[in-house]
Amino acid sequence: MKSMTGFGRGEARQESTSTTWVIECSSVNRKQLEVSINLPRDLNDLETQVRNQVSAACSRGRVSVSVKADRPIADDAMPRLDDTVAAKYLHDLRAMAVKLGMSQDISLSEIVRLPGVLVSETRETEVEEVWPVLQTALSAALKQFIEMRTTEGNHLREEMETRLATIESLAGKIAELAPTVPEHQREVLRQRLEKAGLPLPLDDERIIKEIALFADRTDISEELSRAASHLKQFRTYLASDEPVGRSLDFLIQEFFREFNTMGSKCNHAAIAHHVVAAKTELEKIREQIQNVE
Repeated sequence: MKSMTGFGRGEARQESTSTTWVIECSSVNRKQLEVSINLPRDLNDLETQVRNQVSAACSRGRVSVSVKADRPIADDAMPRLDDTVAAKYLHDLRAMAVKLGMSQDISLSEIVRLPGVLVSETRETEVEEVWPVLQTALSAALKQFIEMRTTEGNHLREEMETRLATIESLAGKIAELAPTVPEHQREVLRQRLEKAGLPLPLDDERIIKEIALFADRTDISEELSRAASHLKQFRTYLASDEPVGRSLDFLIQEFFREFNTMGSKCNHAAIAHHVVAAKTELEKIREQIQNVE
């Protein structure tokens, strides 16, 4: 089992340009897989490859991938001053100043800000050359990222297993009390009849028929059986190496349905108390499932 939250960082060096590529992967909860990639502008053509590699490692969550280059500043990477363009600007600006009768004072800082005066000669990144290096850095980042997700997932599984054991115990207590519900109802009915001044023997056919109908309406054996089946299936999912978040989300809803039915069928204070306690544990498990891949 894996959590949907995690972080990983990977580096790889491109010797031809003395560049170290740094990739960071982080994720938060999402029902579906959503991959957000932040690449340098000249590497946008690699977005599909990066996305495919991330998608192969994750099935749910919003995964953010950041790609950065740590490269030395070389002499040929510094902007170059184009003397010809600067001189043309200066000549034309002075001619305009004379024509308009304005001052010809023009500073160097104003000249270098004009378009085309400073020219960048930085070598554009060769995508084919960079991808193998990025792939190495991304693999390292994803490895660390998955390890963190797995560690968090193990913590979630342990806590859910503890809560499942509590629910199993509560279901057992409900199963022990369930057969006593009809007898309890017969006693309640007898007391009501006595208070109403209509005492009847407990073996009266009408009372026996009423209790039989009540017992049929309050029978929760099917709900208990399905709850036991859900417990078994839940533990099977917890032990699986496959992504199980969606399956657990569906199963927990079925779990709630069984306990809700038990509570509505049995007009019994002790059973109602156990049902409420079980639903409290289920609610806590449901919150944890929202972070399971």
